[in-house]
Amino acid sequence: MIKNKRKLDEFYRKLDAEEKLSYKDALRIYDALYKEAVALGAVGHENIWEGFEVDLRIAKAINALP
Repeated sequence: MIKNKRKLDEFYRKLDAEEKLSYKDALRIYDALYKEAVALGAVGHENIWEGFEVDLRIAKAINALP
């Protein structure tokens, strides 16, 4: 749980300023993480959006959102 949003925002601002990551490098990292998640069984090869609507309805109900 985030207790101090201001500190978190400051952390991300500093991280963005210090970390010079190109779009190509970021995409390569994302692809590697996705492949690892598939290998571990955390996500499947099928459509990753399948079941998203159900998860969204549950999250809205838990958080009492319209």
